[in-house]
Amino acid sequence: MNATAEDRDETTIPLSVIVPMHNEADVLDEFFERTLSVLDKLDMPSEIVCVNDGSHDDTLARLTARAMRDSRIVVVDLSRNFGKEVAMTAGLDHASGEITVFIDADLQDPPELIPEFLARWREGYENVYGARTSRRSDTMMKRLTAKGFYQLFNRMADVQVPIDAGDFRLLGIQATAALRQLRERRRFMKALFSWLGYPSVGVPYVRPQRAAGKSSFNFWRLWNFAIEGFTSHSSALLRMWTYLGLLAAGVCMLFGLYFVVEYFVSDSNPQGFYITILMVIFFGSLQMITLGIIGEYVGRIYDEVKDRPLYLTNSVVRFDEPKAKPKRRKKSAPDAG
Repeated sequence: MNATAEDRDETTIPLSVIVPMHNEADVLDEFFERTLSVLDKLDMPSEIVCVNDGSHDDTLARLTARAMRDSRIVVVDLSRNFGKEVAMTAGLDHASGEITVFIDADLQDPPELIPEFLARWREGYENVYGARTSRRSDTMMKRLTAKGFYQLFNRMADVQVPIDAGDFRLLGIQATAALRQLRERRRFMKALFSWLGYPSVGVPYVRPQRAAGKSSFNFWRLWNFAIEGFTSHSSALLRMWTYLGLLAAGVCMLFGLYFVVEYFVSDSNPQGFYITILMVIFFGSLQMITLGIIGEYVGRIYDEVKDRPLYLTNSVVRFDEPKAKPKRRKKSAPDAG
């Protein structure tokens, strides 16, 4: 039994299922049918916190209609699209549960695993994540690039992220409370989950195809997501250029020695025009790349110094009872703690 819950009646510990949503109208009916069916079988209070992250379809209208029929559904409507990582944080801020489950609405993360997640939590694990045993639903290119990214990330970063894990997971009482304290603006949630450091375990599952709709992640967004991960949890990219600079200096010394020897041996000026051009281009490129990497880190410092809120909300809809008049409130910023 988990140490933080062993002296409490588990039926009194609330569970919040946090779902970031962006243009998910086509899959909502099936998602709620399956998820609510799972929650109905749990002997504990529960809710579903749905975060509308700037959807352009009728996701918000459908969420509100659902909330009118079921008081367990909470709708957080963000003022614009802030991205999945921030949407997950908004859901966490508005969740009343002490235990949280993060899940996508596209049903590639099966809600039927939630009871198994809870079983592992009772064994003492604070971070229970879904471990994908198969990614056949992804393209070959996506599988290769994802595997390469996480292998490189784990070599460079100060935390280790499971290669076959996504955001689908359960956080126990301690881990949920700890995650609420992390307020950096540029967020890479997979690494933040690992940074918490509590006992973790994976629950294997086969990742199916999307139930409906189309993923909003394209190659460019995935590339930026990878850069975010590296720069948020590692300074290795900066340190790397120290060694490259030393290597380049060594290469220059060898070329200089070669030109000196050639001058005295051949008694003529060395024919080094093309080599000179290549060296200028090479070192100019290194400088541009170095400045770009430094700029990424400086940009993150700039974002933190501005101290803007992580997100803004249009409304937060929480029905105390089914079909009751909704309570709406505007929230300009989350409590930074």
